[in-house]
Amino acid sequence: MSDPVAFARALADRTRWRIIHLVFDRALCVCELADVLKLPQSTLSSHLRVIQRAELLDCERREKWLYYRVKPDFQPLLCTLFRHFETTSETVPALARDARKAESRVTQREASCCPAPKILATRNRKSKA
Repeated sequence: MSDPVAFARALADRTRWRIIHLVFDRALCVCELADVLKLPQSTLSSHLRVIQRAELLDCERREKWLYYRVKPDFQPLLCTLFRHFETTSETVPALARDARKAESRVTQREASCCPAPKILATRNRKSKA
């Protein structure tokens, strides 16, 4: 990470915090994220640009779809932040709902328009514990 201000900016928004959680250990495409978060793709793309400027995300292009996942180097730091900040009754249920929606959406991948990622899906995953 070359810019701590960009890093802080990437995490300083509730929607971006939710995005980081969703792509922490699995690759999701923009349309999957938009479905889970109930956001227009243009709004989601703006949030993803902010997170990408902080160099937090790996990206894989599959045909016309882009898949994002948190870079493994950032996972330990983010785990620490998750443990520290996930104590409010407002945050935890929203993140749990997002996780359930994402799991459901990923199971529909074969029947949807999105081809599965290849590279990001096979990288070692670290747990969010």
